[in-house]
Amino acid sequence: MKVCVFGAGAIGGHVAVRLAQGGADVSVIARGAHLAAMREKGIELHAPDGTVRVKVRCAERAEELGPQDAVFCTVKAPGLASFAAGVGPLLGPDTPVAFVMNGVPWWFFHGIGGANEGKRIARLDPADAVWNTVGPARAVGGVVYSACTVIAPGVIETEEMGRVFLGEPSQQPSARVDMLAQALTHGGFKGVPTERIRDEMWSKLALNAASGPLGVLTTGTPQQFLVEPALEACAIGVIKEVEAVARAYGSPIDAMAEKRIARNKNLAHKASILQDLELGRPMEVDAIYVVVQEMARAAGVPTPLLDLTSAMVRVRARIAGLYSG
Repeated sequence: MKVCVFGAGAIGGHVAVRLAQGGADVSVIARGAHLAAMREKGIELHAPDGTVRVKVRCAERAEELGPQDAVFCTVKAPGLASFAAGVGPLLGPDTPVAFVMNGVPWWFFHGIGGANEGKRIARLDPADAVWNTVGPARAVGGVVYSACTVIAPGVIETEEMGRVFLGEPSQQPSARVDMLAQALTHGGFKGVPTERIRDEMWSKLALNAASGPLGVLTTGTPQQFLVEPALEACAIGVIKEVEAVARAYGSPIDAMAEKRIARNKNLAHKASILQDLELGRPMEVDAIYVVVQEMARAAGVPTPLLDLTSAMVRVRARIAGLYSG
C-alpha cells in the first residue's frame, strides 16, 4: 500500500516510521532542515521498543510523489490551508485522507445528522478550502495519543508506543478504516477502529483544553504545574465544561476528569501548544479553544473556566505573533 504522511513533524514522523515498519510503501511531505535530514539519513525514532532508522521517500511538494492509496494528514490546524493547496496530486479516485489532528476537525458536522448536518466551520477551513479540495467523503477522523518531540532534524523521540483511533464521520463500519488501522498496528503503532470517532475527539480535546493553557501560561509540564491545587481544580473544571459541550453535540462522554488529571501529575512532557510557542510556530488556538467556545454558545452551554483560560492563551499567542484571531 502506498501511503503518504503529509506534515511529517513529530507525530507524522512517528506515524511514517510505524507504517514503514509494518510494510507500507511510505512517503512523507515535510520542509526545511527536517526534510533535508530525512532525505539524507531517513527518519530516526527513539521509542520504548528501541531506536530505529527507516528510509522513506521525502518531498516538499506532492507533485514529486503522485497518487497514493491513502494519505495521513498530520499537519496542525493552522496548516490546513497549505495542505488543501498542495494535496491534490496525492489524490486518486478513491484515496482516503485520515486527518490525525488535535481539536475539533473541519469535517465535524459532516455525517452528524440532524439540524447541524453539513455545517461548515469557517474558522477552521476558510473559504471551504479543504471541503472543496479533499471533500468530506474522503475524510477519515483520527485521534492520536503519542507524546512525541523532534529532538533534532530527522530525529524523533516518543515516550510511548502510541495509538490512533480512526473512524468515519458517518459513524459507520468501514473497510478503509480497518485497512488504515491494520497498517499502523502492523508497525507497532496501535490502530483502533471506532464507530464513535467524535467521542474520542472530545475525550482528548477535553484534556488538551485543560492542560494546554496552563502549560502556556506557566511554561511548565503537568508534573510541574499540577502541584498547585488551584491549577488542578481549574484543569478538572475545564474538562467538565468540555464534557458538557460534547453532550450537547451527541457525545455523552465521561472524561473522568479527576482520574485523568491525577494521572497527568506524573507527565513531564510539554503540551504541544507550548512547544509551538517556544519554537515560534503558529498555535492551535482555534481548533482546541475558540471553536469549542463558539459551539458551546450555540448550544447554550456555559464555559466560564474555558473562556478565561482561552482568553489568556489568545493574548499570549498574539503577543508572540503566532495567532491573529
